[in-house]
Amino acid sequence: MSKPQSTNYEIYYEVYGQGEPLILIPGFATGLWIWYHQIPIFSKSYKTIVFDNRGVGRSTRAIYPYSMQMMADDVANLMDLLKIKKANILGASMGGFIAQEFALKYPEKTINLILCCTSFGGKNHVPPSTKTLLAMSSFQDPNSEERVRKNLQFAFAQDFQESSEKEMEKIVNLRLANPIITSAYLSQLQAAITFDIERQLANLEIPTLIVTGDKDLMVPPENSYNLAKTIPNSKLAVVDGIGHSVFIESPIVFNQLVNDFLSSQKR
Repeated sequence: MSKPQSTNYEIYYEVYGQGEPLILIPGFATGLWIWYHQIPIFSKSYKTIVFDNRGVGRSTRAIYPYSMQMMADDVANLMDLLKIKKANILGASMGGFIAQEFALKYPEKTINLILCCTSFGGKNHVPPSTKTLLAMSSFQDPNSEERVRKNLQFAFAQDFQESSEKEMEKIVNLRLANPIITSAYLSQLQAAITFDIERQLANLEIPTLIVTGDKDLMVPPENSYNLAKTIPNSKLAVVDGIGHSVFIESPIVFNQLVNDFLSSQKR
């Protein structure tokens, strides 16, 4: 576990396993802690790199506007630091925004792309419900337990919340233990709201797996269908009965989808 110095900020990262590199990019207001179901599995076959986005957890909590391009550059800088020339890139939710930016800006560094519960943004993005938007954009302290619990209601399917109370408590505690400062929360939110990459995706030639849950309230699954229509060399997988956090709600299915996809690209 290390904190590499990169320009005027630090990105906290961890590396597990050996083999072809696989970088996991977390979503809005979360950090590397979300990958607790993935690290033990992927690290058996891949050098698995996880990290906290700027402003979150143990990375520098700088106070200034963020952009997806800026956070894609963070991934490139991390690869350079680790002397990784090419990697498989997996991004969830806002991490999927970063992954798309990265793959378009750094195709020479991208082997395969996995986009989970995400969107291309812009005018054709299918938004969540007004209730969800209001909850996410509240000015209440993003690290308060009340706010965290409220936001997580929209990040998981109702069935999962009711059947997995112990795991939901674990997730609440992990989120509270990895705070995000309010300014960083708002900067990430603004960067996500203004994200728009649809027109560039026709030029994306990298093999891409798109995964969504059919009960996703935060990034409705229609967005994944639209991504699959827009990215030329893409494959779509829809997981039934699952919400926004498919990698936590249905980790066995999600991990198998990713492993099968990556293995198929080596043939």
